[in-house]
Amino acid sequence: MIRELRPACVVFLGLTLLTGVAYPLAVTGTAQALFPRQAGGSVVEIAGRAAGSELLGQSFTSERYFHGRPSATAPVGYNGLGGAGSNLAPTNPALLEAVTGRVAEWRVDGGDVVPIDLVTSSASGLDPHISPAAALFQVSRVAKARGISEADVRALVERHVEKRTLGILGSPRVNVLRLNLALDALQP
Repeated sequence: MIRELRPACVVFLGLTLLTGVAYPLAVTGTAQALFPRQAGGSVVEIAGRAAGSELLGQSFTSERYFHGRPSATAPVGYNGLGGAGSNLAPTNPALLEAVTGRVAEWRVDGGDVVPIDLVTSSASGLDPHISPAAALFQVSRVAKARGISEADVRALVERHVEKRTLGILGSPRVNVLRLNLALDALQP
């Protein structure tokens, strides 16, 4: 029996070292070498203090700031770093009720057609980006709250539109944290 158990233990230990130690170290080392900012968490600092990661959605509720997608990680929201979607099916009445309520809230800002990413959460619930249409939809509210021209705020949004990755992957998008930091630099 020991003759049969020994090879099994050797294979177990070998695979544990390979998949549990060597592979994670190789992936981590490669990520840090090729993408150091992203692998480090890309923490953005304001006045020497950490303001958050530009890779994770942030919760902005003030009328003076652009708002991101809603988080499906309620009740903890973005600050809980839960990273899980709601798993509600498109036919689920709770999802329909939540989206309908969000549409009604956004219509107060004006406009009959509310961009879908302002009323639906992303799969992870932590998406840091919104569509250019969603950012432009908020221009009037932000400009009014800050007492600056809509043209200046619109120009700021347009400067922060990120193109498709490699020209073909994904959609144009706006990082809400970067946009709000630029808005503060424009007019604190």
